[in-house]
Amino acid sequence: MTVADITFYLFAITVVTAGLFVTLARNPVHSVLWLILAFLSSAGLFVLLGAEFVAMLLIIVYVGAVAVLFLFVVMMLDVDFAELKAEMASYIPMAALIGIVLLMQLAMVFGNWTFSEEALAQRGAVTPDLNEVQNTAALGLLIYDDYILLFQASGLILLVAMIGAIVLTLRHRVGIKRQNVVAQMQRDPAKAMELKDVKPGQGL
Repeated sequence: MTVADITFYLFAITVVTAGLFVTLARNPVHSVLWLILAFLSSAGLFVLLGAEFVAMLLIIVYVGAVAVLFLFVVMMLDVDFAELKAEMASYIPMAALIGIVLLMQLAMVFGNWTFSEEALAQRGAVTPDLNEVQNTAALGLLIYDDYILLFQASGLILLVAMIGAIVLTLRHRVGIKRQNVVAQMQRDPAKAMELKDVKPGQGL
């Protein structure tokens, strides 16, 4: 067994374990931290596959942006997780039934799984020669030429998710001073400032 094989199994076990703890962790902040570990391990798998650019995108976008956004939402929302878990207990039978159905479907799929003899050839036909086009350039041509609409749609989905997080965390509370930019721009400097003649030995 080579070093690459050991590294692959290490990253793979870490991804599966972190994904399991994302759903089993009691604290939602810990779930997000386990999700970050799963993203980092997935980036390591992409590096082993030779897709360094995709690995860096996974770290920058998902770990640096999406996971941090999850942390902000989880920590800023005042959610009573004890009450939420109590309500979720009533849905356990239905969730167990759906899980059993999904496991049966997966078992049926993997039971009838067959590899086509032309799969490797078709997969290699999509990948350009590394001596002619670099990995990053080939990925850019594929995204911005063949799948530009899907790429823009994914960006729109992330924008909607960001707006949703802002709407969820925005609360208008009574008694809190908020900045009014329009009022600040329209104020009169003559009325905003007042000169005081402070005499020696006296305070304001």
